[in-house]
Amino acid sequence: MESTLRLSEIKPGTKAVIDKISTDSGDIGRLRDLGLNEGVAVRLVRYAPMGDPLEIKLHGFHLSLRKDLAKDIWVSDNK
Repeated sequence: MESTLRLSEIKPGTKAVIDKISTDSGDIGRLRDLGLNEGVAVRLVRYAPMGDPLEIKLHGFHLSLRKDLAKDIWVSDNK
């Protein structure tokens, strides 16, 4: 069964695929420029000690995102 969650809700080590990005903040262009697009596989590496930011891996590189941006990225299980 496939579930859809916010990127900010998954656990470290989880692999997922981006389903959609929904933000009103105007950051969607910035996120797309960073390689965060629908259909892209990502893996949550870790959360910072205080829980923000989080580190993800995509396209072979590591990227840190603030939790408020990660909550606008919807992902599904990559099984």
